[in-house]
Amino acid sequence: MVQIEVSARIGAMIVHAAASRGVDPRVLQRATGFDAASAEDPDARIPLSLEGALWDEAARLSGDDAFGLHAAELLKPGAFDVLDYAVRTAPTLRQALERLARYNRLEHDAAVFTLHDQGDRTRVEHTLRGGVGQSRHAAEFTLASHVIIGSQITGTRLAPSAVEFRHARPASLTEHLRLFGVEPRFSTAVNAIEWDRMMLERPVLAADPALSRIVERQAQALLAARPEPVASHAERVRQLLTTALAQGGGEATLKSMAARLKMSERSLQRRLTQEGVTFDELLDRLRHELSLRYLADPKIAISEVAYLLGYSEPSPFHRAFRRWTGATPSDVRRGVH
Repeated sequence: MVQIEVSARIGAMIVHAAASRGVDPRVLQRATGFDAASAEDPDARIPLSLEGALWDEAARLSGDDAFGLHAAELLKPGAFDVLDYAVRTAPTLRQALERLARYNRLEHDAAVFTLHDQGDRTRVEHTLRGGVGQSRHAAEFTLASHVIIGSQITGTRLAPSAVEFRHARPASLTEHLRLFGVEPRFSTAVNAIEWDRMMLERPVLAADPALSRIVERQAQALLAARPEPVASHAERVRQLLTTALAQGGGEATLKSMAARLKMSERSLQRRLTQEGVTFDELLDRLRHELSLRYLADPKIAISEVAYLLGYSEPSPFHRAFRRWTGATPSDVRRGVH
């Protein structure tokens, strides 16, 4: 099984945020096994599973159901070392996001940020390699940090156009509405935040071209020295499924994927289970994610989207889409969902 790791700094940040909500760090350490002192080593890493346990335990012990959002509000410059300074010294907000996407692996093996320009908006999608699971508090922290850090570096209160989360809707949205200024959508294909494209051209107040070049050279050197993460079986299957769907979907089956990876179907299922996902879940998530991308392109007819996702006819796609979103493809395209 592939070990996915994150910087121990993330763990220390969670402990600090929990302490600000009245949680004794020793209690959190006993509950998870994480010692915040380990983050004093700049190269220390912890398993992704431990990060998730820290988020969930910190939220539980603090009694704060919006813990991830409140943790983001505590962020200060330097929290994530070179990555943080690379982001904060970029010339514009858009370039700051591009640097986050480029250098994020310095802090997190699995997290991926992708920018998509869609008309007058830019959509920033946040996914984890291989479709691995994530604490909802981690996801909410991540998107909230875009608002918090973006506001800090531009000197203006930023408000996104839209926010989406993969996890289910929490009991209360009071803090989400306060922080984001819009009501997020839940149970979506990916975590995502959308910005007005013109807003992303705002300059970073502390931008220093000379310092920016120095920091970016350091980030590039550190990234080059960090080994590429080994692709999990889930990630390899997802890549193969993406290609299979693009070719009509006929090969988007467990049998075909197992043959491509030169293993039995049972062995592949077992490996995927060890990584916390099933083949059917991977295919379903990928179709959901791709469906939203295709529907964002008005040049692609809704009937064509079904075939691009590997469905033999539109009706199964429409049923699946309503299960994913609670709306019809037409509703989503019209923006009335």
